[in-house]
Amino acid sequence: MKKFLKIVVVCIVIFVFVFYFALYPKLDLISGFSAKSVASGTFIDNRPLDVIESGDNDIPLVDLARNSVNQTKQFALSSVYGIKERKAIYRPGLGATLIDDDFDVSQPYLVPRRTLQPNTALPYPFGAGAPKDSTFASIDYALLKKTVAQAFDAKGEKNKRTRAVVVLYKGHLVHEQYADGFTKDSRLLGWSMTKSLTGTYFGILQYQGKIDVRKPAPIAAWQNDDRKKITLHNLLQMNSGLEWEEQYDKICDATQMLFQARDMPAVQRDKPLVGKPNASWNYSSGTTNLLSGILRQQFQSHQDYLDFWYSSLLDKIGMHSALVETDMAGNFVGSSYGWATPRDWARFGQLYLQKGLWNGERIFAADWANYVATPTPTSEGRYGAQFWLNAGGKFPDVPRDMYYCSGYQGQMVAIFPSHDLVVVRMGLKEDPGFDFNGLLRGIVKSIKK
Repeated sequence: MKKFLKIVVVCIVIFVFVFYFALYPKLDLISGFSAKSVASGTFIDNRPLDVIESGDNDIPLVDLARNSVNQTKQFALSSVYGIKERKAIYRPGLGATLIDDDFDVSQPYLVPRRTLQPNTALPYPFGAGAPKDSTFASIDYALLKKTVAQAFDAKGEKNKRTRAVVVLYKGHLVHEQYADGFTKDSRLLGWSMTKSLTGTYFGILQYQGKIDVRKPAPIAAWQNDDRKKITLHNLLQMNSGLEWEEQYDKICDATQMLFQARDMPAVQRDKPLVGKPNASWNYSSGTTNLLSGILRQQFQSHQDYLDFWYSSLLDKIGMHSALVETDMAGNFVGSSYGWATPRDWARFGQLYLQKGLWNGERIFAADWANYVATPTPTSEGRYGAQFWLNAGGKFPDVPRDMYYCSGYQGQMVAIFPSHDLVVVRMGLKEDPGFDFNGLLRGIVKSIKK
C-alpha cells in the first residue's frame, strides 16, 4: 500500500510539474484560440458548439479548453481546467473579437457600410444568379469528379478533413463538393488567405494613384533609424528584415499577437531590424497586420477605412458573404481573420485570373497580377507579394505558373493562368498531411489543353 501511495504521489508531482512549467504559460493562448474560434464559428456560420469543438478546435492542447456560448449577449467563454478564462465578443459587421479585461464592451463602435445588392441577372461567379449549366468538351468530367471525391473522407474518418472544393474553368463553375454539414452557403475561415485580400488593397490604391508601393513605408516611428529604408514593396513581399517569429505550436510573436494584442499592427511596427531589406525573406503575419494599419492611415476617418475593404473589392465583385474581423483597436486582422463561402473565395481567384477586370470594371491594374506572382528575392520561388507561388516547384506535378492564397489547416485558392482555372480547397488539414499535389494534379489533368 505504501509503495502504491508513493507511486501516486510521484505521478501527482510529475503532473503538477508538467502542468505549471510546460502547459501553464500556454493556457492564455489555448483558451484565447478556443474562445475566438467558438465565437466566430457560432455567430458567423451558425455552427453548433459540438461541431466547432469536434472540428475547428480539434487541435492538440486547444481541445483541452472547455467552452460556453451566451447566445443572448453574443459572446463565448473558454478556459482550461477553469484557469485562464478568455472571452470573445461578437459584433455584427465586425465579427468576433478576443478581448481582455480592460476592454469596455459598452463602448460604441463603427461598422462597415456595405452595398449588399446581389446582381441576380448575371450567373455565378460574375453575379448572384444560378451558375450556367455548361459542358466543356475539353474536360474529362469523370476524372475531375473522381479526383475531387478523393479529397474527402469516407464517413467516420478524419484523415483528409476537406470541407469544400470548388472548381472554376473559363469563368464557369464546373464542379463543387462539400463535406457533410457544409454547403455552398457555409462561411469558412480563410486564415492566412486573408493576407492576399489585404495585399490586393494596395493594388487597388496604386491603380487609383493614391499610393506607390515602391516608396518607403509611411511609419513615423521608423524615421530615425534604418527601418526608414523599408518600402511598402518590401512589406508586401515579406522581405523587410524586421524581426519576427511565426510558429503556431508555441508561444511566439504570431500567437501572442493574434491572441493577446490589443493593437495588432503595432506588434510588427515595434520590432527591430535584424536583416537587410529585400534580402531577408521571412513569413510574418505581423507584417500583414502592419500593412492593414498602414491602409488605415490612408483614410481621413475610421469609417472610410472600414468601408473601403468592402466597397472597393469584396462587395464590388459580389463577395457578399465575406467578413473580415477586427482587433480591439478597430484594425482589420488582415493576416488571418477573413471569412467567406467557398464560392466567394473562388470569385477572388477569378478576379486575379482576369487580371483585375470584373464585369467590365477595372479593380486593379493588369500588371498587379503579375506583380503578386513575381518571386520575392531569397524566397526560393515560394512567395510573391502576399501570395504563395509554385515557381519553385513546391507541387512538382502542378504547373509552375500556379500561384495561390494559402491559410492554416490547408485553405487554398489556386490560380492557374495557363489553364484558365481556379481551384478552392478548404478544410482542417494541410500539406504534407493532405495531398495538395495530387488534388491539383488530377484537376489539371482532367482539362485537355
